[in-house]
Amino acid sequence: MEEKPNYSYISQLSGGDKDFEEQLLDVVRLELPQEIENYKNHLETDNFMRAGDDVHKIKHKISILGLEKSYQVAIDHEDSLRKGIVNDDLYQRFEEILNAMTTFIQKA
Repeated sequence: MEEKPNYSYISQLSGGDKDFEEQLLDVVRLELPQEIENYKNHLETDNFMRAGDDVHKIKHKISILGLEKSYQVAIDHEDSLRKGIVNDDLYQRFEEILNAMTTFIQKA
């Protein structure tokens, strides 16, 4: 994966308000693991439309964590899933993004 999660967008949003930054990270820490679990469950049951919905929700966390290029991967993966297609390349790239985000929020 070329880019890494970062605080750049969070810093922009907060204007230096550390409490706000922590609140935003808390939301990501709370919601992201559940959204990933839902996504994986929907893939396992071949419910690609719902998996696409899950990717849509995760896209917002991708944006918050400053992953601009990864956001486009998520858009493409979401579109593919909504068409009932699991593109192996997009799936693998999205998994890398999820892993990087999970590692980042665990250390944040």
